[in-house]
Amino acid sequence: MADQDLRYPIGKFAREENLTTAKRAALIQQIAETPASLRAVINGLNEQQLDTPYRPGGWTVRQVAHHVPDSHLNAYVRFKLAVTEEAPTIKTYQEKLWAELDDVKTAPIEISLQLLEALHHRWVKFLQSLQPADFARPLNHPEHGLMKVDDLLQLYAWHGRHHVAHIASLRQHMGW
Repeated sequence: MADQDLRYPIGKFAREENLTTAKRAALIQQIAETPASLRAVINGLNEQQLDTPYRPGGWTVRQVAHHVPDSHLNAYVRFKLAVTEEAPTIKTYQEKLWAELDDVKTAPIEISLQLLEALHHRWVKFLQSLQPADFARPLNHPEHGLMKVDDLLQLYAWHGRHHVAHIASLRQHMGW
């Protein structure tokens, strides 16, 4: 399998325009399912397997397991800022550097799985409370320019599935 395939097992993120209420509900459901999907795909892996990169030069399963809640914590704040402020400029973070921190490289993954479950429970409750106009609210991303809440919704629904697929692909490739 080519390195590019391993980096994007479900394909690169592709944004859609003009989301319907049904499409938004489906994306919110994908976000709701991420914690259970991540827990299921990691279930039964031993320490050596958790410290195996999902692709050559890529993060380990452990780093991915800690990255998802790190990323989604930032996302949750971005959504809240977009809904409560006028076109806020969001803060970016150096995810590659975060992935090299000691807690990400060595902490038990259960800590992050529990964090992700609690975070997503709260995040989904928030998302389900939004009105259609809220999804059109703008925010400024320093690297990507003007975005809408709809764009974030699509991105983070994809993001969870993307990283679960990294681990699932590794398990399949390694016969775990």
